[in-house]
Amino acid sequence: MEKNQKIVLASRPTTWVEESNFRLEQSDIPVPGANQVLVRNRWLSLDPYMRGRMSDAKSYAAPVQIGAVMVGGTAGEVIKSNHPEFTAGDTVVGALGWQTWGVADGSTLRKVDARAIPLSAYLGPVGMPGVTAWVGLLDICAPRAGETLVVTAASGAVGSVVGQLAQIHGARAVGIAGGPDKCRYVMDELGFDACIDYKAGNLHGDLRQATPNGIDCLFENVGGEIFDTLLGRMNPFSRVALCGLISQYNGESCPLNNIRSVLVNRIRMQGFIVTDDLSRWPPALKELGGHIIAGRIKYRESVAEGLAAAPAALISLLKGGNFGKQLVKLG
Repeated sequence: MEKNQKIVLASRPTTWVEESNFRLEQSDIPVPGANQVLVRNRWLSLDPYMRGRMSDAKSYAAPVQIGAVMVGGTAGEVIKSNHPEFTAGDTVVGALGWQTWGVADGSTLRKVDARAIPLSAYLGPVGMPGVTAWVGLLDICAPRAGETLVVTAASGAVGSVVGQLAQIHGARAVGIAGGPDKCRYVMDELGFDACIDYKAGNLHGDLRQATPNGIDCLFENVGGEIFDTLLGRMNPFSRVALCGLISQYNGESCPLNNIRSVLVNRIRMQGFIVTDDLSRWPPALKELGGHIIAGRIKYRESVAEGLAAAPAALISLLKGGNFGKQLVKLG
């Protein structure tokens, strides 16, 4: 009989994540209870926030317990439903974690149309990463027509949407990415106005050239030295949406030598979590879906095959090895 394949947290990393921090296990396929739905997961989303969930340090969300299934967004097919709003064959997204099967209360699942938009995209530009981009850009950065927005990790799942949305709303988009291939993609495929390769060794000079009038909006995903350098280019009354600090998730620290710029330029900086205000999700998803269908927002996926490949794929993501949205294709 078919079993449920699942990956659990075996130990907590102290610095960089290692594959030994995970363990692949089998269990019986779960049986749905009252108002629950049984889902065969087809896609698993891998995201930077997972590094934080592997730690037991105080944070905005509870850590994954040792021996528990790793958390993660999923997209799949309803196999059996005890909930009135779902039937077998429906395609849904939820948070069923690193496993091939899962059960959830129907109220925690979102039914999606995989005919209009590919199912995997509901974990990317029309899912949590897309909503993150939409909320941080429009609610915090709030770019005005003609302003310059810079987004770090510009070729990633969030950053790529940020830049394209900024242009749709009339701003000039400058990306920062690692390597010439990613920068070519950001400019040639996504249509950014400029892209800076931070690995080229001329970050200060390239940034001055790409932002001759300074930076009005910064969507920050990386932190560290890059963030510090960008603070030195911010304009008076500019805005920073602090979404992530992926360069510092494994214990690295970096002093902010340019933190004085926040005071001198009266910069408004706000950290945010995309689940802070769930009322923003419906309008975000509606707009993002329309842009995807119309071809105004393009996206790219990095796909690992099979659940067993998830640990290595997450490690690669945390080191910048992904190109676009990192997914795992299940079964």
